Amino acid sequence: MKEKPEFSFYDKVYMVARQVPKGRVTSYGAIAKYIGSGRSARMVGWAMNNCGTVMPPVPAHRVLNKQGLLSGKHHFPGMGLMQELLENEGIEIEDDKVVDFEKVFWDPNVELKPFKSL
Repeated sequence: MKEKPEFSFYDKVYMVARQVPKGRVTSYGAIAKYIGSGRSARMVGWAMNNCGTVMPPVPAHRVLNKQGLLSGKHHFPGMGLMQELLENEGIEIEDDKVVDFEKVFWDPNVELKPFKSL
């Protein structure tokens, strides 16, 4: 019987973040909860901060804090790139915060099968 491969914390985070649809956003905490590490939202943030050269690419701009703030914007190259990427997908930003965050929020705990079955 073939065993499932063991994935690192970062690998798990990236697997989930890659599934966030264009025009939707999720939070560090929602990803942490989905992969079974509910108190590790900050670690998800570190994973997003380190995904710049990961292949396939990770849409880190779609992962925000629980209030919908672009808290990771300073980790993107250039001024305003995170906001620009989100706006290009139709998400409205005002004062570094997603307008109607609840409306565009994508919850992997609702949208995806349980993580253990991935």
